[in-house]
Amino acid sequence: MCIGLPMQIKEVGPGYALCEGMGTTRQVETLLIGDQPIGTWVLVFLESAREILSEENAIKIGNAVKAVDIVMNNNGNISTDGMETQNIEALFADLIDREIPKPTSLIALEQSQLKDNGD
Repeated sequence: MCIGLPMQIKEVGPGYALCEGMGTTRQVETLLIGDQPIGTWVLVFLESAREILSEENAIKIGNAVKAVDIVMNNNGNISTDGMETQNIEALFADLIDREIPKPTSLIALEQSQLKDNGD
C-alpha cells in the first residue's frame, strides 16, 4: 500500500525538491506539480510530489498518518488503558463532533420527494 506523506519543501532544484516531513528528509521529483517555492507543502508518494497542500491540510493528513501508525504498532488494538483512543481522537480533532454534510445528490433527492408530496 502506498500512503502519501505531507512534506515541506526546504530546497529546490530543476525538477526536484528536498523535502522534510513525518520525521524524514527526502529528495522528491516535482515534475507533476512544477517547480514550487521553498516552504510549500506537498503530498509525496513514492518519492514524487503529486499535490500541493495548504498547511492546514498537511497537518490533517499528517495526523491521519500518525493515527494509522498508532494502530499498526499496537497490532490493531487501539486501547489498552484508554490512552491510545484519546490520542487517536486528538489526531482527528477536525472530525470529532462535526455534523457530516449530506451529499448534493441526496439533498436533490429529498427536495424532489418534497415536491412530489406537495410539501
